[in-house]
Amino acid sequence: MTGETGPEAMAAAVAKLGFENDQVVQEWGWDDDADDDFRFAVEDAVGTELEDEDFTGAADAAILWWRDEDGDLTDALVDTLGTLEDGGMIVLLTPRGDGDGAVDPADVEEAATTAGLHTSTTAMCGERWVATLLVARKSGR
Repeated sequence: MTGETGPEAMAAAVAKLGFENDQVVQEWGWDDDADDDFRFAVEDAVGTELEDEDFTGAADAAILWWRDEDGDLTDALVDTLGTLEDGGMIVLLTPRGDGDGAVDPADVEEAATTAGLHTSTTAMCGERWVATLLVARKSGR
């Protein structure tokens, strides 16, 4: 699927990441460079519009657009976790490659681990973004 774009490829990426009908999805870090095709594909999958950063309810999932210059990723992940229902997921979107705003995958892994998450799945989302599914670590009970 690498390099593919278009509605079918985006819908497949969204399905791979685990978005499902009736989920409440809150979006963080949106800016003009965010991929609207990805956003619309998520809305199609969940059947409703994305909630913005001002949403005060509990979300089932979060989309976090993140660029290298945005600050401390661990802090952002912990803050985002606080808005989720138990078992909620975070889809972290970072710029691909080594261009403007790119985030080293090792930095994503380190921030996720520190926040009590682990990386699960990745998907290419358009020409500019890669999505990484972050989920809570399973307890050892």
